[in-house]
Amino acid sequence: MRGSAEGLVLGVALDALLGDPRRGHPVAGFGRLASGFERLVYRDSRAAGVVYAGVLVGGAVAAGLLLERKARGPLRVVLTAAATWAVLGGTSLGREGLAMERVLNEGDLEAARGRLPHLCARDPKGLDEAALARATVESVAENTSDAAIAPLVWGAVGGIPGLLAYRAVNTLDAMVGYRNSRYERFGWAAARLDDAANWVPARVTGMLVVLCSGRDAWRALRRDGGNHPSPNAGRCEAAFAGALGVRLGGTNSYGGAVERRPEMGDGRAPEVRDIGRAVRLSAAVTAAAAALVWAAR
Repeated sequence: MRGSAEGLVLGVALDALLGDPRRGHPVAGFGRLASGFERLVYRDSRAAGVVYAGVLVGGAVAAGLLLERKARGPLRVVLTAAATWAVLGGTSLGREGLAMERVLNEGDLEAARGRLPHLCARDPKGLDEAALARATVESVAENTSDAAIAPLVWGAVGGIPGLLAYRAVNTLDAMVGYRNSRYERFGWAAARLDDAANWVPARVTGMLVVLCSGRDAWRALRRDGGNHPSPNAGRCEAAFAGALGVRLGGTNSYGGAVERRPEMGDGRAPEVRDIGRAVRLSAAVTAAAAALVWAAR
């Protein structure tokens, strides 16, 4: 655990300093590979989706095992740090949130609507400033787990294979885990794998928010965390809502389908200024997770 812990913490520091590379990102390369493989194996069936997800996630695990087998001593720390930096996305998430805050403060709603797909799959058309602010805060909350805490949890448990496997699962869910005519059956396995992989990390994220902010987050997490249609996202969003003193949830549109979600938290509706607060809380939660990994070594 010692070499892995040191590599994980170093990877968090690299992500904080560098963020994601603009070109040649390993996750983007995996996405291109997955797209090509999808064209080969796609069938409108769950069985084909199981093969698709199994081969790609299994390949990520095998690559991680090969790297760990070759790595000893300082090299293991370096490779773990590189893998951690490659799969983390917390700094880029924060930058996207702050970019949204900036264009909203400038009053440029069209630019803000254009940026929203960088954060979530919600339809941006017709959203006003308040709706865009809420969508951004909710995305920062949910993706704190996906982009930062979940990779650290799986890295602590499974080393480099755990890091690569988690990012493979999460990337496949983002690519095919949709309930639409093409992916309802083919994407089922990827979506269920992602739910399972994020079950513990989402709850760890909720508790880290409580640790960083106090009892209001705990009250909202305990009362509202299970109200979300996602088995995991609600834990993160409810804790953030309590910590920030805002009310999340409500009516959302995805691909023309309207969803009405229960509200979480007791506060006011989110405002533009709450985006920066959410980004800072996300960074604090990531730092707390890294500190716990270091202490566990």
